[in-house]
Amino acid sequence: MRLTAAAVIILAGVCGVPVFGSEKPAFVDYCERLEQEVQGRKHGFMAGNLTYYVGGFHASWERVEDETIGLTHPFHHDLRSRGVGLLKSEVKGTEHTGTGNDYYGWEFYKDTRVLYGSVIVDGELHVHPRPRSMRWRPDKMVCEYEVGGVMIREEKFIGSNDAAASVITSSRPVALRFSGHSFYHRNSVSSSAEIKVDKRNHALVIREGGEVKSRPDPGGRDRTGPCVYTGMATVLCSSREPALVQINQDDRGVQHYEFEVPCDGNGVVVSWAMHDDPGLALAAARSIIADHRVMLRAKTAELNRQLNEEVPWFRCPDRKFVDVYYYLWALYLMYYIEVGKGWEQEPHTQTAVNNFLGIHRYDAAFQIKVGSWTGAKSRYAYGNVLTWKHLTRNSRYRETPDGLRLLSDNKGTSWHSGAYGAETSEHVLGAWQIYQHTGDVDFLKSCYEDHFAKLFWRRLPNMAMNQFEVAEALEKMAGLTGNEADVGHWRRIIPRDPEHVRRMFEDRWGMNGFSSYFAAPKNGMLMTNGFWAMRSPYFPKHYARKMVESWAMDREKGFYGAFFPLAMSRQSMKKFATKVDHSFGYTPDTAYFTLDGIFRQGLRSEAAMLTLNHIANYNFHDEWGIPVAPEAYRRDLTLFGDQYSNFNAGKILLYLEGLGGLSYSVPENTMTIDPALPQDWDWMEFRLPIKNEWTRIRYDAEGVEVTGCPLRVVLRK
Repeated sequence: MRLTAAAVIILAGVCGVPVFGSEKPAFVDYCERLEQEVQGRKHGFMAGNLTYYVGGFHASWERVEDETIGLTHPFHHDLRSRGVGLLKSEVKGTEHTGTGNDYYGWEFYKDTRVLYGSVIVDGELHVHPRPRSMRWRPDKMVCEYEVGGVMIREEKFIGSNDAAASVITSSRPVALRFSGHSFYHRNSVSSSAEIKVDKRNHALVIREGGEVKSRPDPGGRDRTGPCVYTGMATVLCSSREPALVQINQDDRGVQHYEFEVPCDGNGVVVSWAMHDDPGLALAAARSIIADHRVMLRAKTAELNRQLNEEVPWFRCPDRKFVDVYYYLWALYLMYYIEVGKGWEQEPHTQTAVNNFLGIHRYDAAFQIKVGSWTGAKSRYAYGNVLTWKHLTRNSRYRETPDGLRLLSDNKGTSWHSGAYGAETSEHVLGAWQIYQHTGDVDFLKSCYEDHFAKLFWRRLPNMAMNQFEVAEALEKMAGLTGNEADVGHWRRIIPRDPEHVRRMFEDRWGMNGFSSYFAAPKNGMLMTNGFWAMRSPYFPKHYARKMVESWAMDREKGFYGAFFPLAMSRQSMKKFATKVDHSFGYTPDTAYFTLDGIFRQGLRSEAAMLTLNHIANYNFHDEWGIPVAPEAYRRDLTLFGDQYSNFNAGKILLYLEGLGGLSYSVPENTMTIDPALPQDWDWMEFRLPIKNEWTRIRYDAEGVEVTGCPLRVVLRK
């Protein structure tokens, strides 16, 4: 059935038209489709559950170290520490940051040195050859080398048991020499590591230990305490018997090792694993060698399953936009972690390997909503909200005299960062969207009781004028979860009479002398957050059009730079030009909030045009011909910050909720479509996993066609 706007109006007065069927997409090998050449462009990146891998080292996109044969920077990160230390906070009361917060060493993988490979060809040693090709995929990395006329190929991957392996083959027989050392960080004070050779298992077993300089408290003193890996076991294994094993301890207590193994067309496998239990670490390192073919196939199959079955399917005429869409989903899923200890009981996504691992309060504002579009929402959505409940329930927050309770920026198993903010109110709207997509009242109850109700009871914080919408959501949650006595409280906490709401927006329009701009600050630093308020359904639409025309489209004083949007207006850039200002010339989070607001105000053609402009320039590298996900671009358009940043996750919502105009409610049995087909595209198509069925929505110049939807469909003009 084709549903044009006119047809829906005639048939149902913009009310329900039931459509049925099944539209499950055909299987696609997305791991293969997303394969990209990264040698010389960015470092390698792989993810398991508690294990990560960085191949080589690029400091904010500046190449410092090439990847080489072996396993250079695998590291264990179960969020027991924010950085490199494990000290207990000295702060009293609710702002006690626990054990493991550390303002130092959060990129501690830089100082690991695990299995750096060199090649001996005809008696000549070739030290740490760099790949002539390094291909990244969500499931593995493939490196190729030419060393002394010999072709060497390796596949690196992290198995389901969190061990990492490198499978190496050579065109003719050579010897591989691997070297490395026990954990020691630039902030380390001493090492107490011990090492032994396990000949029977072709293994080296290191008992990590030592002390590091750490700063666990904001504004606190530097202290010395246990390093993040104290007491853990690192195991290194080989499929072939090592020769020439050499071990020595330096004057700091660091254990250095070196060994050789033969390699030929039959290959050799080297592996790494870490665990608190040495026996389990050894078992993991040995099993990935014994079953490397099966485990690699399983890794590929699982990532392909997620990208085929757990995320909405998308196609359009321009391949690069499809590739960006699935690349961002791949990163979002790769960052999922499930620890099952302390304050880390629920699976959730994270933000950046080259930054603080863990979910961030601010980033979760959009990452929660991304999870709401997955298939298995109890696995991929619920935890992004509920992981924060541990802080609230355990009274770990900052409370101001007027009752505002603020959570920290990020957290782990037994620590939180001590950097507080109010964006948690946006989590309420994400939780409400998950409920809309599931109808799961038990999930809503878990969010509300001992979390939202406790956190916001005395005062509701404001993020970009979201307080009216958040108060409404809390009121609904109270009623649905059996907390009817709370309903009146949420009705009173934020005045919502029309006159008050009107004045709240009117008073901020054109303030501080900035015409047609919302909530301009006194200092004149116009950032995109003036646009974010457009995300509120209460934002006056006539303000929105004026603001977009005057500031979004304007290339002289506004936010349209080399592409849209600049993080700071051109007018403000003339005054504010610190190193930080220059580094964050364009950022992905601000782009999401800005473009989302323009879509929500019904400026569909403008929003669609600006969204394509942003994604094509920010998330696709024309010279390399591959998708990218940088933390930021400098003002001069050079890349800055993390290379695989889940800070870009909000762009997924720009596809689904922006261009597709998609929203649905299982409790209300309704799917609403407010399409924004870009003028540059003749068509686009989504397929959504809803209630164990696939709904197909196809857009073209004639209208919107919906098939297979288990909900009543409403199409807006």
